[in-house]
Amino acid sequence: MADPVDVLAFAAHPDDVEVFAGGTVATLVRQGYRVAVVDLTRGELGSRGTVEERAREARNASRILGLHSRENLGLPDGDIADTSENRWRVIRTVRKYRPHLALIGAPDCRHPDHVDATRLLAKAIWQSGLVQITSLEEGVPQEPWRPAHVFHYMQHRPFEPTLVVDVSEAWEVRMEALYAFASQFPRPGSAPEGPTTFISDPAFVDSLEARAREWGFRIGVRYGEPLLYRQGPFGVTDLVSAFPGARPHR
Repeated sequence: MADPVDVLAFAAHPDDVEVFAGGTVATLVRQGYRVAVVDLTRGELGSRGTVEERAREARNASRILGLHSRENLGLPDGDIADTSENRWRVIRTVRKYRPHLALIGAPDCRHPDHVDATRLLAKAIWQSGLVQITSLEEGVPQEPWRPAHVFHYMQHRPFEPTLVVDVSEAWEVRMEALYAFASQFPRPGSAPEGPTTFISDPAFVDSLEARAREWGFRIGVRYGEPLLYRQGPFGVTDLVSAFPGARPHR
């Protein structure tokens, strides 16, 4: 039986969490929370890197981030279908880790796998709280479980976020975890091997940093990562303590 975690982050492919929510995950770990990552596919259709390479890179990135656990559900890359079987796999995972928060991809993205993954995850995470859906872990019936809060992390297409996480203190760790996927992201100054892809172009990583700087500036910090709260609005009982400190930019 797995130990419960505070946050469970899902991704369509190995490296998606590092690319789009790595700063948020690194910050949570730095703050002492237990974070697990679940990759839906092994990225076998990727133009760069083998399945074995990406698995090794994922293990290395997990070590750098300090993850409590990471696993891969082995769904087919390029065909993340919203089927009962695939939802059950996600449901079993949610019930195994029993997270307080879940992080999933954006509702809209240039990559169809990201959109398909988000659609599947949103439905499965909801259904994981339903008593009438049964599942087993190591032959033992699982209790229903639904995360208290679900957040979308921004991927290729921007959205107006609900909140922005200050990831400044964890930025270097976040970038080390990203570059752990050496088959996908050549380090600055290194000679890239293999075909050039949308994400292997150094300008892609530059754009990630520029976006983090932009959102960081908007909340008065060096780097920020935007999140969209799926279950808004969220309520507060103490309005003052919910918004500590002064806004740096009025």
